[in-house]
Amino acid sequence: MKLFLRKIMMVTFTTIVYHIGYAQSVWPLTIAATDGTVIKVYQFQPDSFAGNTLKSISAISVLRNGSNNPDFGTIWSTSRVETDRNTRQLSIDSIFISNIKIPADTNENDLNQIRTTLESKLPETAGNISLDETMATLDQNLDETKLSNDINTQVPRIIYATRPSVLVIIDGDPKIQENKKWGLDAVINSPFTIVKDKDGQFYLYGGEHWYSAASATGPYSFVSSKIDRRLERIEKTLAKDNSNRPNGPDESMVMDSLIPAVIVTTTPAELIQSDGEPDFLPISGTSLLYVENSSDDIFLDTNSEQYYILISGRWYHSGSLAGNSGWEFVASDKLPADFAKIPEGSPKYNVLASVAGTEASREAVMDAQVAQTAKVDRKTASTQVSYDGDPQFQSIAGTRLQYAVNTSSTVLLFGGSYYALDNGVWFISDYPAGPWVASTQLPGDLDLIPPTSWVYNSKFVDIYDYTPEYIYAGYTSGYLNSFIYGATVVYGTGIYYHPWIGRYYYPRPWSWGFGVMYSPWYGWGFGLDYGFDWFNEGFGWGWGGWYGGWWGPSFYHPAYWHNYGYHYGHDFYGGNIGYHDGFIHSENNIYRNRNGIETRNGFGISDGRDFGNRPTFSNGRFGRSANNVFSDRQGNVFQRGSSGQWQMNSPATHVNSFSPETISNLNRQQQMREAGQSRVQSFQHSAGFSPGAFGGFHPAAFGGGGFHGGGGGGFHGGGGGGRR
Repeated sequence: MKLFLRKIMMVTFTTIVYHIGYAQSVWPLTIAATDGTVIKVYQFQPDSFAGNTLKSISAISVLRNGSNNPDFGTIWSTSRVETDRNTRQLSIDSIFISNIKIPADTNENDLNQIRTTLESKLPETAGNISLDETMATLDQNLDETKLSNDINTQVPRIIYATRPSVLVIIDGDPKIQENKKWGLDAVINSPFTIVKDKDGQFYLYGGEHWYSAASATGPYSFVSSKIDRRLERIEKTLAKDNSNRPNGPDESMVMDSLIPAVIVTTTPAELIQSDGEPDFLPISGTSLLYVENSSDDIFLDTNSEQYYILISGRWYHSGSLAGNSGWEFVASDKLPADFAKIPEGSPKYNVLASVAGTEASREAVMDAQVAQTAKVDRKTASTQVSYDGDPQFQSIAGTRLQYAVNTSSTVLLFGGSYYALDNGVWFISDYPAGPWVASTQLPGDLDLIPPTSWVYNSKFVDIYDYTPEYIYAGYTSGYLNSFIYGATVVYGTGIYYHPWIGRYYYPRPWSWGFGVMYSPWYGWGFGLDYGFDWFNEGFGWGWGGWYGGWWGPSFYHPAYWHNYGYHYGHDFYGGNIGYHDGFIHSENNIYRNRNGIETRNGFGISDGRDFGNRPTFSNGRFGRSANNVFSDRQGNVFQRGSSGQWQMNSPATHVNSFSPETISNLNRQQQMREAGQSRVQSFQHSAGFSPGAFGGFHPAAFGGGGFHGGGGGGFHGGGGGGRR
């Protein structure tokens, strides 16, 4: 094991940050009017950001032709924006300026000319605006439709292992159907490859090895002997399918070094493990110990002698690690105070996103409300819905809605119309099977859908606006099975949804079993010891009736990264990636590469080898001296000097004339702006990847507290969300 770990560290040592495409906006923006007037627009100060609408105030300066001194003022604006969560950027599609105030110029004609110039030229001039800078300077209030108060926190079955293990999940009792392509019966209600050979034995394939058992539910043992030709054909088929998927560091070396134990469950369960008996190390400045020889988030509070674990964004504690008994849910705001004191750079710094009251948790909750947006072509966008037999609908408790039960699609019935939700786009029809056209309206009672219904995530997809040609739509992270609960974000509703099993198997979203952990840059990712080669070929497109569902929409799946019982540790916010063997397997924008849908597709990844359009950042762009102008709600403009003192630019006023409240507010805004700039720099580091180590395939995800310190990739960066 130690030899293997050293090899992994050598393979992944070098991480290269690419600077390609998408230059960030440089504040202030400079815009020239037709009469020679030069207008400078200083960094937006957001009032609100909901869906694709950003409301802001901003300081401006106006230098008229022939004048040597600019006049300062303020604009109030509402922008329709496009969001690219992958590159953490916004672009302005259009802007409406509702008010302009320039104390030195009250001429309405002059003000209207400035308004017209800015509305026509500012969107193109602004280019790409940092999402993190926008969010850092935004004080945003949640409304009740975004809060998932009924999320289930009941503890699942928890399994603790002291040797490397893999949890194999079957969705209820095994359902066997013939796979004609393979020529063998297979378990269809599992994302794992489990087949029944002619000899009556069951065989599980994962990690490039076979395991056998007398029953589909095990116990499984490693097959060291030669397998028969039928299994060889399946192995070759899976290898061919996997050839188009990302490859980790020398898989053959990995699997020759490690044969994990196989644990099978048919009910929701979660596996935590350590490489041998737990080895506890202290966390500086706290009474907490963490298990160093584990990639899971396992802690011991020495004050209470209680163990704490973090799974799917939820905390549980117990007096013992062994067994399932005794684990109880702990709200994120009821944890021992020392959890909030975990220092930056600690190997477990990532868990702060799940500790109420921390800056990391605040950022996660705010990020959860940022929508991924798209423009839908009403003429060309289309979808199809198929049913296992005649369409069947059931009522959704507490609403006037009904939902289709015998399809993998989300189809709702309301007021005599059928609404189909296809990967973030709503369609409407008079018939349950279509034909479908892009919808300009949402079904009624959408916000009333409770978490007890598996279509709960549909309430997080919105329609913002439409024209005769386009529909402006978007989704927040609730659509991808990630929700705001209290002061933090969690993965999944925690509720088990029964699948549809007829001629076909249609799974529903799961919350447990895959060890998902949160990363501030890439959202949720698998935290267990599997890569794609642990999942069957239906992972993401379907065979034998299997199609999507386990992790949300069929185009979306959390990232995975390899872990083999060791935790290297990372500093998310400082950008110190360190050693890692984690990566995301694709971007998280489910609108990408779809006919009739335009979206900001930042990474441009289609086959895992296109690295264009990476964001570029430069410390010089964000120097304090170039980005230190603010406006208040009354339209006064302030500038911070190099000594840290403030002056009012119009008219010039000495700092001593300002009230302590004014100075405090200005200092706070400056600090928030600098925090946003710091996050931009952190993203620069964390978004690096290692083509030399991995053959040049994908941007790296950088683990986190759990597999390499917690979370790593996921298409839908960020958790939680809600319709507005």
